[in-house]
Amino acid sequence: MELKVIARIRTDFGEKFGIPRQSGLVPELTGRIVFEPAFKDPAAVKDLVQYDRIWLIWGFSELGEDRPFSPTVRPPRLGGNKRVSVFATRSPFRPNPIGLSCVSLLKVETDTAEGPVLTVGGADLMDGTPIYDIKPYLPHFEAFPEARGGFSKEHQGDVLRVDFPEHLLALVPEDKRVSLKEVLALDPRPAYQHEAVNIRFQVTEEHLVVTDVSENG
Repeated sequence: MELKVIARIRTDFGEKFGIPRQSGLVPELTGRIVFEPAFKDPAAVKDLVQYDRIWLIWGFSELGEDRPFSPTVRPPRLGGNKRVSVFATRSPFRPNPIGLSCVSLLKVETDTAEGPVLTVGGADLMDGTPIYDIKPYLPHFEAFPEARGGFSKEHQGDVLRVDFPEHLLALVPEDKRVSLKEVLALDPRPAYQHEAVNIRFQVTEEHLVVTDVSENG
């Protein structure tokens, strides 16, 4: 079965490093879903305004082909030092490179110069990631707060203390400052790259210090 790319998402992440490990970890991160020519019919999205959240089914487009199957992986949440079952993780290194993200739906535009556009929050996708399908999130069927969360539950509160000098923060576009600091708090090593600037930092134990902000290129 061949999957059709129905849209691509535009985000601030030009490369995979620094992207939050799960959707929703940084709600302030926004992305724009722009549809491919064959799927630009406004009728396909207009009724999404009734929903607050949607599921994105997408492809890991930067993994390369013919990667051998491994039954275990090293999740970043465990420091990359412990192997666990691949199907017990959200690792991109799986038999089929398919991702699933639950994001907030901030805006539905049916008539723009690019055709229908969806603005979403909390996305964990790289710029240009192909979207294979979009489905509404149904809280009365899909929310199970009492369910066990495995090792991910144990590490869900792990964040770094971020020291971002004001003179360097001023070099970052104002509307991106909050989301950038939250991304850094999630320990994005080895890099976070915004479309306008590169961020360099050092991490000591649980403390991250921004050391430089420079333009890309």
